[in-house]
Amino acid sequence: MYWNGHGMGAWGWFAMSFTQLIIWALILAAAVLMIRTFRHETDSRVAPDRGAALSERAESLLAERFAMGEIDDEEYQRRLAALRSNARGPKGR
Repeated sequence: MYWNGHGMGAWGWFAMSFTQLIIWALILAAAVLMIRTFRHETDSRVAPDRGAALSERAESLLAERFAMGEIDDEEYQRRLAALRSNARGPKGR
């Protein structure tokens, strides 16, 4: 296997070291991708609750603006209806 006196030259050591770094980088990248995938699946299960909380927050901000007199009754009702119709999610789902 070794044709140069059973030793390895500088390029051989460099190639072996570089290959080892690439292997460890691939292992690390695979681990990071797996962790991100599992976290994303967990987050997607929580997302509907988060969407409901955002919808409630938007409605409360709208109610505050109405209470302070920034918007009138007609605009409040129109925007509230728009918020509630969009809270169901995108069309086709």
